[in-house]
Amino acid sequence: MIILVIFIYGLILGSFFNVVGLRVPVKKSIIAPRSACPNCSHQLRAFELIPVLSYIIQGGKCRQCQTRISPLYPIVELMTGLLFVSAPLLLGWTLELIVAWTLISLFMIIFVSDITYMLIPDKVLLVFAGIFLLERLILPLSPWWDSLLGGVIAFFLLFLIAIVSRGGMGGGDIKLFALVGFVVGTKVFLLSFFLATLFGAFVGGIGILFKLTERKKPIPFGPFIAVGTLTAYYFYEPILSFYLSFLAGV
Repeated sequence: MIILVIFIYGLILGSFFNVVGLRVPVKKSIIAPRSACPNCSHQLRAFELIPVLSYIIQGGKCRQCQTRISPLYPIVELMTGLLFVSAPLLLGWTLELIVAWTLISLFMIIFVSDITYMLIPDKVLLVFAGIFLLERLILPLSPWWDSLLGGVIAFFLLFLIAIVSRGGMGGGDIKLFALVGFVVGTKVFLLSFFLATLFGAFVGGIGILFKLTERKKPIPFGPFIAVGTLTAYYFYEPILSFYLSFLAGV
């Protein structure tokens, strides 16, 4: 029962994260005006705002003008619900769940903004930086200074890469990874950086191979940071054990 409640809560928050991710980068209020069809400006009623379900019932179209609704909306809602449910299943029922759910919330907003605008808003990072600071004061890493070390290493490593690559790493990515380093600590950050780069290179290579993207066209890195970080955050110990076993067998 509690898992179902968490899933529904995640769906509702996912709908809100869509609004934040779409409006904040273009300096629009997240409170007003009410959600509306971007094509005909039809203001959506309560029954048209039910996460995922409204999209399915309406066939992915606006009830007023029949324009296609972006599948990004239900995807983000469903992903948020599933990720919220997965957190206690992977971490157990501990206070660290608060940090995990906050991390998921940040990543879903970044996913929307980076996919849509190729932008990671400073306002979003600042708000979550304050939340994470409070959480890590109450629920510190062991040792406590690992948060500070992780944040500093993440910032300077990404900053160095940006200089060497002459802009290959965006400022938003640097600040996001610095925040990630603070939240998860040095070791988990280093693994998350490796995985994010690996996932990004793989997906980018597939895109070029099948001519889905242009060779020199930049791709949003925020979603890969999210996937790499959550993978490292949940599975650091198993991945490390596998790697050490692999080295021992070579």
